[in-house]
Amino acid sequence: MNEKNKLLTIGQFAALHGINKKTLMWYDEIGLFRPATVNPQNGYRYYSYRQSALLETILLLRELDVSVNEIQEFMKNRSSQTLKNLLDEKIEDLDRHLSHLNAVRNTLCTYQQNMESLLSVDLTEISIITKEECCLVTVEIDKGVSYDSQVERVLAETQKYQLRRLHDASYGTMISVENLYKRNFDDYSGLFIRIPFSIQKTGLHIQPRGTYLKAFYKGDWTKMSVKYEEIFAFVYKHNLELTGFAYEMIINGNVTDQPEDSVIQIEIPVHCKAGC
Repeated sequence: MNEKNKLLTIGQFAALHGINKKTLMWYDEIGLFRPATVNPQNGYRYYSYRQSALLETILLLRELDVSVNEIQEFMKNRSSQTLKNLLDEKIEDLDRHLSHLNAVRNTLCTYQQNMESLLSVDLTEISIITKEECCLVTVEIDKGVSYDSQVERVLAETQKYQLRRLHDASYGTMISVENLYKRNFDDYSGLFIRIPFSIQKTGLHIQPRGTYLKAFYKGDWTKMSVKYEEIFAFVYKHNLELTGFAYEMIINGNVTDQPEDSVIQIEIPVHCKAGC
């Protein structure tokens, strides 16, 4: 079999790689990927099987959103090292993108669970649940600091942990159980941001794994003392004790902007007293 019979037409080569032959024509025109030979009489392009590996590399890089200019630079200095460097960079970019997509998926799942709670859970019910450990970024609430400064602190934390948007994480407020028992219901400890992906725990607030009391409150948050009194009654009745912090989070803020319609989820670590 002579060399000519080993070549593929542009249509055959394009079909082999699942692309349009116009793509191959364009790659040839810009000097990115040229045919093995061109018939001088009719200008028909022919490609060799040996070119498949290089074309697939180009197509893979394009799928990773590598620009044509970047690929052309690689082609000018093509070697194992330059390809490895380029792939290292793109794999790192891809890992960041996958991490973000996973965080968005976790957020969507949280929204879905919140909506299921709104549609199916008795909001007057107080229950006991088990939670896994969770890492929280916290921003201390300082009454001597302006609201604008508090917001700036939150923004700084989201940037520090590479959160592109606040929807990448759940957020809310926390108040110490000590303040609850003292009936200091307005004395909040801080704002929290729950990071939906694995990060180093150094410097973070750990929401511990264990048993939690879970309750809901619907209405203006300034009147939440009524719900906390119900929680105290439940705890006393079941010989329980609250520990740590109460974590409050509005779960329907994306479907209402009326304070009286807000549903706040409350979770507080709890354990049995002796003899329960």
